[in-house]
Amino acid sequence: MIKNIPNHVAFIPDGNRRWAKEKGLPTYEGHRKGFQTLIDIGKKSRELGIKILTVWAFSTENWKRSSEEVGYLMKLYEIMLEKYFKEALREKIRIIHLGRKDRINKRLKEKIIEIEEKTKKFDKFYLCIALDYGGRDEMLRAVEQIKNLNNKVFDKFLDTKDLPYPNPDLIIRTGGEHRLSGFLLWQSQYSELMFVKKYLPDFKPEDFEGCINSFVKRQRRFGK
Repeated sequence: MIKNIPNHVAFIPDGNRRWAKEKGLPTYEGHRKGFQTLIDIGKKSRELGIKILTVWAFSTENWKRSSEEVGYLMKLYEIMLEKYFKEALREKIRIIHLGRKDRINKRLKEKIIEIEEKTKKFDKFYLCIALDYGGRDEMLRAVEQIKNLNNKVFDKFLDTKDLPYPNPDLIIRTGGEHRLSGFLLWQSQYSELMFVKKYLPDFKPEDFEGCINSFVKRQRRFGK
């Protein structure tokens, strides 16, 4: 067992479309392969003893993609949630949605609400699915609800408010990009960052474990 394991790892899965393009495959196949990769990473995460895994599935900006791509992505999310639901119940994983629900289609929205409700008493592991999520959007939604603002009050209105460790210890991004793109803006103040060249579909559980091994060797100072 790895010592000093992070409590919360956030994951920015990137590169599905580029992976598919380089292999001469339709974009859909890149996303489908990427989803399976995320399921495998989730299993590895639990094996390593990581309590919370947060995955950015769809950003507030992703609505700008073609209606065809958005349509099959939403269908894939439905399939993934249906497939993962039984595993979540068996493994006692609490599933929490981060982001907006008002723009998601009715069927997917109802599925998310059902899964959140039926897993809300679990506290062994957490899977946070950031779907229609943007860091600035999250902050604006929180501010709209708050009076007498301070750091502790603000935390209670964010999408991560129900997590025992809302701030990621580590954020991993695949696909070769070196930015957070607004992911967990407030919560990532002292997160360690890792940027991986591999596209998501090529990222294996052993790559994830390698990131965790690298993380535990870092010295975290938190501004001290």
